[in-house]
Amino acid sequence: MAWMNQTLVTEFFVKGFSEAPHLQPLFFFFFLSLYTVALSGNIFTFVTISFNSILHTPMYFFLVSLAVVDILRTSTILPKVLENMADKKSISYFGCMTQLYFLTWFLGAELLLFTAMAYDRYVAICHPLHYTTMMSRKVYILLAGSVWAITAIGSSVQTGLMIQLTFCGPNKINHFLCEIPTLLLLSCTSTYLNNTMVVIATIYFGGINFVLTMVSYGFIISSILKIRTTEGKKKAFSTCSSHLIVVTIYYTTVIYTYILPGSGYYPEKGKAVAVLYSTVSPAANPLIYTLRNKDVKQALRKLLVSWFSF
Repeated sequence: MAWMNQTLVTEFFVKGFSEAPHLQPLFFFFFLSLYTVALSGNIFTFVTISFNSILHTPMYFFLVSLAVVDILRTSTILPKVLENMADKKSISYFGCMTQLYFLTWFLGAELLLFTAMAYDRYVAICHPLHYTTMMSRKVYILLAGSVWAITAIGSSVQTGLMIQLTFCGPNKINHFLCEIPTLLLLSCTSTYLNNTMVVIATIYFGGINFVLTMVSYGFIISSILKIRTTEGKKKAFSTCSSHLIVVTIYYTTVIYTYILPGSGYYPEKGKAVAVLYSTVSPAANPLIYTLRNKDVKQALRKLLVSWFSF
């Protein structure tokens, strides 16, 4: 084959959003701001919940897990993005595969966490008398452990298949990160198996889990509408509305990105969508959950008072 006489790729060049020099400071400031907000917001969420025993419940345990996922995901992507904007736009083959592995892992973990959080809200609202039994410490720790294990295995499969491909020709990634759809466009060998596994993973992580989440919320909304008092309905909706907003946005962007390899991929649209799920979502999650949650705000206020009292 012709590709056997060519040099295998050891480094990828990352195009980013624009090659215009005058736009680089603007993009650098934009991503640095998002990273700062995401990192500080999720760290505050983690610390606030961890140091307040009143918040040691399944719902807040999953919020802490979500904060950890968001911290890890942004740290997997944004430091390298900022480095490429300040220096040469490149990433080694090993670095690219490593970024791909962790990005895929944390994306999947967030999707499954949303399902676990939806189940927690379903039990709390639809079966309040059995909540302590159905969501015992053993159950929610098992759910969280399953989330990390299943997504780690899924990411290993996707990355393992990517490593099996040969990259011997074009090595310019039309993106700001290493993502499956863009890398498949650069392969010199058949990507049929990769595309098939991406679709299967999307159906499971995106499709089935989205349906499970929506079914949970169907039962939740039905139960809320049966509540007689207006105050009771408002309180029930307040515990679910934030999660439902985040879930809808996140699922839409991830499904859009990873279902497209089978039907065509549009890099420019892919970049915009990737910004939403890789940077905007982690920055917005703590703001949405914290600012709309009275218990978390009170706990954060007490924590800050105790810090500044020293």
